[in-house]
Amino acid sequence: MLTLFHHPMFAACRFVRLIFGEYGEELALIEEKPWARRKEFLALNPAGTLPVLLAEGDVPIIGASVIAEYLDETRGVLKRDKRLFAEDPLDRAEIRRLCDWYLGKTESEVTRHIVRERVLKPHMPAGQGGGSPDAAAIRAARANIKQHLKYTNWLAGTRNWLAGSRITYADLAAAASLSVLDYLGEIDWRDNVAARDWYTRVKSRPAFRPLLADRIRGLTPASHYADLDF
Repeated sequence: MLTLFHHPMFAACRFVRLIFGEYGEELALIEEKPWARRKEFLALNPAGTLPVLLAEGDVPIIGASVIAEYLDETRGVLKRDKRLFAEDPLDRAEIRRLCDWYLGKTESEVTRHIVRERVLKPHMPAGQGGGSPDAAAIRAARANIKQHLKYTNWLAGTRNWLAGSRITYADLAAAASLSVLDYLGEIDWRDNVAARDWYTRVKSRPAFRPLLADRIRGLTPASHYADLDF
């Protein structure tokens, strides 16, 4: 069994967990507080970032996109029609683009700031960046949510799955990112029916169940978070 160093409210970590779930492989989880900068963790990843996968032979593989590529090469190619990547180079490019959109652009404009202010700072020592949430940072991030949800709604309304005709890494990256915001009650799905219906399909999959069971101390999830029918 492989081991993932993760944080339950980091979209990139959720993305990796979903890949393992879709491929039906067990994964041992070690929750890491990256601000603590543990010596043992820094020995695996000097950058101190998450996620980190301890692969075969306890070799650390660092970063969500790198882990995803590794899993495709070692697991996905054996899955045929259940592979989460594509055979065609242009299709792969679109999947990579959307993964970068949600794990890069959405993360930098929305998710990172909401998680830092609402989830991390209350548990971080003052000397490591903890303290009261920055209301201005939260407002700025919330102002960006609508555009990302609107784009997801357009993708879901014009395609069967976000990157094409079948579920891929793109759907898992988007769902991982949006699920963090959904846990925190930051998403209003009412005006984005196509996105809501797509998200319902994704979170109804068995791979999503462990994420729906996640609970963060001091933060109760939105009432609909684990409801498969909203």
